[in-house]
Amino acid sequence: MAASALTAKLMAAKKVKNLSFADLEASLGRDEVWIASLFYSQATASPEEATKLAELLDLDAETTAALQTFPTKGCLDPVIPTDPLIYRFYEIMQVYGMPLKDVIQEKFGDGIMSAIDFTLDVEKIDDPAGARVQVIMCGKFLPYKKW
Repeated sequence: MAASALTAKLMAAKKVKNLSFADLEASLGRDEVWIASLFYSQATASPEEATKLAELLDLDAETTAALQTFPTKGCLDPVIPTDPLIYRFYEIMQVYGMPLKDVIQEKFGDGIMSAIDFTLDVEKIDDPAGARVQVIMCGKFLPYKKW
């Protein structure tokens, strides 16, 4: 099943059941952002997770099996995103990517932040000037090795 078809099927089932990703988090015991990444074929469900999600969303066997396949990660098109919200993250990396890299390397040394040993959380922060989005990324530091 193509990733976009799977995403559409999962989103439609979630809408029919009137469930949020937070509702699915409570039922599956996985973070809502991870569950959303599963919907976009950027994560792989275990057989148990796929079965539980299938029960919650009344998914067929083909969809349940598709949730358990290994994805090709990071292949969302187009390369430069056009959705305004997603584009802002691209813009943030264009503006703050090098400063962020410098600060991380000053604190940790020459290396990278893992996107494999990684968590991502989204919080809503109430503010008198308007609600704010807080994105918390936490990745293991991986130093470059010398050989």
